[in-house]
Amino acid sequence: MTRGPSVSPSEQPAPRFETLTVPKASDVLAAEVRERILSGEFREGTALPPERQLVEQTGLSRATVREALRILEVEGLLEIRPGRGGGAFVHRPGRESLANTVQLVIRGQRIRLEALHETREAIEPACAALAARRRTDRDLAELDAAHAELVGADEDIQRFLRANVRWHTVVAQASGNELLIGFMSALSRSIHAATDLEPFMDAGIRGLTARAHARITDAIRAGDEAAAARRMTRHVCGFAQAAAEVDHRTSI
Repeated sequence: MTRGPSVSPSEQPAPRFETLTVPKASDVLAAEVRERILSGEFREGTALPPERQLVEQTGLSRATVREALRILEVEGLLEIRPGRGGGAFVHRPGRESLANTVQLVIRGQRIRLEALHETREAIEPACAALAARRRTDRDLAELDAAHAELVGADEDIQRFLRANVRWHTVVAQASGNELLIGFMSALSRSIHAATDLEPFMDAGIRGLTARAHARITDAIRAGDEAAAARRMTRHVCGFAQAAAEVDHRTSI
């Protein structure tokens, strides 16, 4: 058996290592507290130990502990209350946190209005179908109240538009799906804020919108998921097309 030439240790290639990234101590502490909040170990309203105790327990500097708490406060997972009896208190994220985050992404990325409408067309019929399956008497009462407010707006266009957003938000709430509720809340607010609809909302369009809402509500009340989804699809697609004819902006 023939062996190749031997290689002395000095001739072997030296081991190489990739550049290592060491996380900041504040990020490590924030990650631990975040996980304990999200896992349910720290319940809503739980007070974290005072800053001095956190420094003693973790062995970190006061500045590092403060930075970690600020990170979690910005994320909405902690509420920092000043003064006597204050401190850092656990705040578990809810649908409003999701809606605010989605709105920040929409505005920060300057999402196209067309993309907002496409997203709405994709998920709002699903909201209507789920609402038909899960709606409660309270949901139906809120839908009726939002519809009555919309009809009663008369020539007050801004009141009409606010009532329109409220009605669509109630449909999402009736779906019972927290993610859909958060997404629809953000989409409705963003589309309303970004679209100049006053020249578009004449009496004919307002009447058409009111009739569409009434038909969708009837399907939800009857528990007819297919009809609720079909009527909502027709409504939101028609709205997007008509709004685009009067408002030619491409982003918010």
